[in-house]
Amino acid sequence: MRCLRSLLLGLALSAVAQDRETIRPVDDGRVLLNPGMGWTLHFYSNVPQNYGSKLEPSDTLAWFPGCSVAYLRIPWAYLEPEEGVFNWAILDTPAQRWIARGGQIALRITCSESWLRFATPEWVKNAGAKGVFWDYGKGVSEKGAFWDPDFADPIFLSKLEQMLKALAARYDGNPSVAFLDIGTYGLWGEGHTGASSQVPQAKMDEDVKRHIDLHVKVFPRTLLCISDDVSGHDNQSGNYPLLDYARARGVTLRDDSILVQPPPRSWYHADQAARYWPMLPVILEHEHYGSSVHRKAWDPGLLLKSVEDYHASYMSIHWWPRQLLEENREVVEKIGRRLGYRLQLRELTAPKEVAVGQWFEVRWTWANAGVAPCYGGGFPALTLKDAKGGLVAVLVDDGFDVKSLPVAAPGEAKPVPRACRFRAGHVAPTTAPGEYEVFVSVGRRDGTPVYALPMAGDDGARRYAVGRLTLR
Repeated sequence: MRCLRSLLLGLALSAVAQDRETIRPVDDGRVLLNPGMGWTLHFYSNVPQNYGSKLEPSDTLAWFPGCSVAYLRIPWAYLEPEEGVFNWAILDTPAQRWIARGGQIALRITCSESWLRFATPEWVKNAGAKGVFWDYGKGVSEKGAFWDPDFADPIFLSKLEQMLKALAARYDGNPSVAFLDIGTYGLWGEGHTGASSQVPQAKMDEDVKRHIDLHVKVFPRTLLCISDDVSGHDNQSGNYPLLDYARARGVTLRDDSILVQPPPRSWYHADQAARYWPMLPVILEHEHYGSSVHRKAWDPGLLLKSVEDYHASYMSIHWWPRQLLEENREVVEKIGRRLGYRLQLRELTAPKEVAVGQWFEVRWTWANAGVAPCYGGGFPALTLKDAKGGLVAVLVDDGFDVKSLPVAAPGEAKPVPRACRFRAGHVAPTTAPGEYEVFVSVGRRDGTPVYALPMAGDDGARRYAVGRLTLR
């Protein structure tokens, strides 16, 4: 009897296979908003007035192609002006604007600035934390304009940990946080002190490890990143022990120095990124656009090349956003189509008709046209809907994770074919015969759509119409 059932099943599948339909969706060229990637607005760029201050409260850059994140980089002194008294609104207000429209935020709290005397709150110094005054580019000076803590001082670290724990209570594991910088060491939070308090390298190496360990302990559920400059601004030796230490702790790479200098010194550390991007998303920040143009360092083609070389998932908007877009729209859109991942359904073959509860085969081919893997992973699904939009069947190919799709040079994405079997209405829920509309999506293992796809037919929930199927 078992063999007979198998034979009948095979004959049924064979009969259905004779009447199949193949579609080949075309990438519609849109810049997509997806989790784990995108353009990132410097809403605060250390100085609170740069660069979100000219935006209306209702303006969350929906007009900027691919802007998904508001980056809030602010000195500690503005967040906790008095010990234990927090100015949370400085973060929560812009954060809620972006979250309300489906975006995310990213954070860096800094302890050393070249424009603010006490980036680390003065009350930390008054509590007994050791430190030095300094002048920009000259080093330590008794009458210096700015103050740096000893970044390993026990009192400083104790106060810092309490602040970070308060921040973590609000934001660690929060799905609205894309990433958080380990930005509590060095000038502007970039992990260097050559132009500020000039900490000796041997001490700096140990200090930075303390700050990495502290963040990893306090933010176990948040993607952390650290500046490439902790290894030396122009170090190209291949020897990056601090970055290797960070990577081993699950901390990813941020390069703050794209197009700061004219070619051929447009960036230094794409080789570092090669150690990260196969596993973790890489974050890029270009120089303040106006400053880069003034130095003759700005080149739209090189900006795009940096995304390719680093296999970047995030790129900054480091200037007044409307001006940056108006003067660079073509490259902004090109970057938006390569930044991070871009999941494409290249081909789908499915039967036109099948019996309720009967196995049927679907063959589909997927590709990733972005520069980076889809780190969050996801699974393709086929959904059948009735004429009222009701979900008749949700069928997930949970044996295929799109995270495995390879990345390649522009226009050379490798298509990956896949065959899977589904059946609709087996046992339950009750499924009436009829003609149903078929949708494709990619998302969680339970069939919840997560990712926008570059194709027509979106139903508003990231399911895309691809044809019809009759259940008999």
